[in-house]
Amino acid sequence: MSQFISIFDMLKIGVGPSSSHTLGPWRAAQQWISKLKESSCFLLVDEIKVDLYGSLSLTGRGHATDSAILLGLSGADPEFIPIEEIDTIITAVKDTSLLYLNNEKMISFSIDKIQFNREFLPFNPNGMTFTAFQNKELISKETYYSIGGGFIIQEDDSLVDEIEVTKKNFPYPINRAIQLERYCEQENLAISEIVLQNELVLNAPAKIDAELHRIWTTMLECMYLGCHTKGVLPGGLNVKRRAFDTHVKLIKDTSYTSSEDWIRAIRSTEVKFREILKWVSCFALSVNEVNASLGRVVTAPTNGSAGVIPAVLMYYLVIENHKADFEHIKKFLLTAGEIGSIFKKNATISAAMGGCQAEIGVSSAMAAAALTELLGGSPAQCLVAAEIAMEHHLGLTCDPIGGLVQIPCIERNAMGAIKAINAAEMALETDPKEVKVPLDKVIDTMWETAKDMNKNYKETSEGGLAITVRMVDC
Repeated sequence: MSQFISIFDMLKIGVGPSSSHTLGPWRAAQQWISKLKESSCFLLVDEIKVDLYGSLSLTGRGHATDSAILLGLSGADPEFIPIEEIDTIITAVKDTSLLYLNNEKMISFSIDKIQFNREFLPFNPNGMTFTAFQNKELISKETYYSIGGGFIIQEDDSLVDEIEVTKKNFPYPINRAIQLERYCEQENLAISEIVLQNELVLNAPAKIDAELHRIWTTMLECMYLGCHTKGVLPGGLNVKRRAFDTHVKLIKDTSYTSSEDWIRAIRSTEVKFREILKWVSCFALSVNEVNASLGRVVTAPTNGSAGVIPAVLMYYLVIENHKADFEHIKKFLLTAGEIGSIFKKNATISAAMGGCQAEIGVSSAMAAAALTELLGGSPAQCLVAAEIAMEHHLGLTCDPIGGLVQIPCIERNAMGAIKAINAAEMALETDPKEVKVPLDKVIDTMWETAKDMNKNYKETSEGGLAITVRMVDC
């Protein structure tokens, strides 16, 4: 049995710095409030306590997990909240010890009611428990798990409510890459065309186009903001923003008035091999610098890897095809989203479960496949590109210094984008029939590697760079 994962599940709009540690807990708080209302407990609540466990606790402060939970409890939506309001809401709670629960009722709430517990819950490394009281009496206690990419589950969740993929309700049920390849061969369709047919079961064409356009616009605005913002990233590491200085050197005196006009301006600049590398890196860095600043990004498939896909897509638009339009963007996002969903179904997209191979590795594979399609590659070559990209991220650890999504995370997005482009070019020169390692095998290998990986290298900040380079060293 396979469950349907839409491209809109894989490409979510939210607030940084982390999909599993920020967006996930935010959504969990919202889901808990909905449950309080369903059980008619909401109006009774006069006290709340939140417990964070495992990776959520160990790196939660650096990922702004406590702030995300405050925002979720307050009723703010990460997809639409004006970014400038975030600090206002958080500061108000801290200063007054009052929480406007779901923007409906005021309750007493001290920030120390969010507890960081080092122990891991057995079900998943990213556990959190929400507890509500009335007159000191327990009225609700729910535990949620953030499993990467903003996805939330509970231990007793049934798949009954999920959308099961069968031939009865979807034209092309997909669980493994080999199934996707066979559909493409049988129907003589590109990956993006197969994916679109499944998406059309749930949404009208106009709705799909509108949402894809909104996703791309968010990506573009994020790159634009990152390239035009200088200074130091928050969090205490004093990491200087680099995209701004790189962009100034690359854009030179070229003029533009908007993010869309910016694309035209970049196309007019001199581009040699070194400039290509710099532009791609600049795009990736810009996104993740915005992400590290609690800015709005698109999870692709996670916040920590949010820079790879926009950087590679932007590369196609400004370097490879100056006539590219929304149809090219649409194909790219459809293909990328499907590749990501296959990884999620058969492995993980959570660094807390699989290390950074599950984030940068997956995003690089998604981008590689999508770029290959736009460059004229066959569906089989697209899957080869995804395999090459992931194969060369296998075993990549997650070891953020200070629990912040900054070092080495931001640079890894640039490297993942470059690898995706290289993987696409290699795939285009490859006969898929001669490939020894199919995509499904590398996904299985990634999952086995994840299970074997020491937990210190799974977003705990207890291994690798996180312990050899301390906050005080920075």
